[in-house]
Amino acid sequence: MREALIAYVERDGTRPYYYANAHEKDRVPVALHPMPVHDARAIDAQVDREGFQLVHHRSAVTDWTDRAALTDIHRGEVAALIKQLTGADEVQVNAPGILRFSEKSGKAGSTDNSHPARFAHVDINDVTAAQFAERGAGGRSFTRCAAYNLWRALSPAPQDVPLALCDARSVTEADLIVAQAIFDPPGGAPEWSFESWVAAHNPAHRWYFYPDLQVDEAVLFKTNDSDPSRAHCIPHVAFDDPLAPADAPPRVSIEMRATAYWWG
Repeated sequence: MREALIAYVERDGTRPYYYANAHEKDRVPVALHPMPVHDARAIDAQVDREGFQLVHHRSAVTDWTDRAALTDIHRGEVAALIKQLTGADEVQVNAPGILRFSEKSGKAGSTDNSHPARFAHVDINDVTAAQFAERGAGGRSFTRCAAYNLWRALSPAPQDVPLALCDARSVTEADLIVAQAIFDPPGGAPEWSFESWVAAHNPAHRWYFYPDLQVDEAVLFKTNDSDPSRAHCIPHVAFDDPLAPADAPPRVSIEMRATAYWWG
């Protein structure tokens, strides 16, 4: 366990909003709170209980900057992995992947949506999750739908800016603030947005992270679930590891987002 500064969002009576790229335009009132961050390798975390779990997976991708390989190879790998782990009938991987870089690398912001996520948030809220689920179902009826992220560190251990994950059982509805996630693609394409959640501070939150992740490991975590008997969603955030050595390699990671369906 270590104590780290977790960036929470303060309530100011307005809806926060943030951009994928132009962070100078964000309106997110952040306050840093020292919180214990526990070693997730010490527990048997499960995605339907805590909201996250470690998975072992060796990808056939050798060049993670190759967008064609991510589209042609890795999307199918991720869909098959999540289907196997969850028992879903179908898994749709929504994009070929989001590469992110810690600031020390000098590459944060070099590609679309490549900054580390520096405040506690959940990628989608219930409104957006329902919209995305209906769109992906294409008129088909489902008994359950869940949204997942598969997060993989590509840089060698130790990671200087790991991902902290908040145990779903320690999160209350009152901790979640509706926000607007705004996507501003490079090259002048039109902006688009959807509702998400950012997290307010709660001293009862229980944070975890996986130290020294290897490229053949990945963290599966949940951003929404229509089944109320399972973990619903987890706030997560990039944080500076106070115990990382000064010469730790700058973190590089890839995030894959997917929607799983159980058909009626």
